[in-house]
Amino acid sequence: MSKKKAPGTGAKHPCMMTSHPPTLGLVLAGGLARRMGGGDKARIEIGGVSILDRVLATLSAHCTGIIINANGDPKRFADTGLPVIPDTVPDFAGPLAGILAGLDWLARQKNGIEWIVSVPGDCPFLPDDLVERLHQARRKMGAGVPLACARSGEWRHPVVGLWPLALREDLRKALVEEELRKIEVWTARHGVAIADWPDQPIDPFFNVNTPEDAARAARIALQHT
Repeated sequence: MSKKKAPGTGAKHPCMMTSHPPTLGLVLAGGLARRMGGGDKARIEIGGVSILDRVLATLSAHCTGIIINANGDPKRFADTGLPVIPDTVPDFAGPLAGILAGLDWLARQKNGIEWIVSVPGDCPFLPDDLVERLHQARRKMGAGVPLACARSGEWRHPVVGLWPLALREDLRKALVEEELRKIEVWTARHGVAIADWPDQPIDPFFNVNTPEDAARAARIALQHT
């Protein structure tokens, strides 16, 4: 597999020219990728660059650090030099389990960071202003709305979201005691701000779920990059 990197990939040495609070980037790469025949979707190359490298290039400029949520052997991501955090809830409980794992890891660091931004590991075209715009949406809604997620066109993307460390134990209770799995059910309890992006000419949250999606993403990359 090619080792070509996306421009700006430097996850361990981010440039923090931002106005938002310190925020940890969390790449959710714990899915089973059944429609791709298994494996890690994040390793699929789009335009000669893996989706993971593209995601890291976007987050590294705006996050104080990055971690990867993935189950199974963490050594398969050793080349990134990043912490690889498995779910703390068993049985592949979905994205909320990955978010909780990220919040648990952040809490153990005791480094004063109070926010995580999560992105799926299968979105090759994430917007450069993602973190700042999510924080702006949250601030605009006021203190009573602690969460934010992205929307492009008519579609919400609840996995592309901003999560406060303060809600960690509430999320654990929802996952473990209530066996809640739907992100939007949990976020609706607390209030979620929406940050909007256009879905043309490229949907910034286009995700690769099938071989056909990968082929389409390659065409998009050829036309627009």
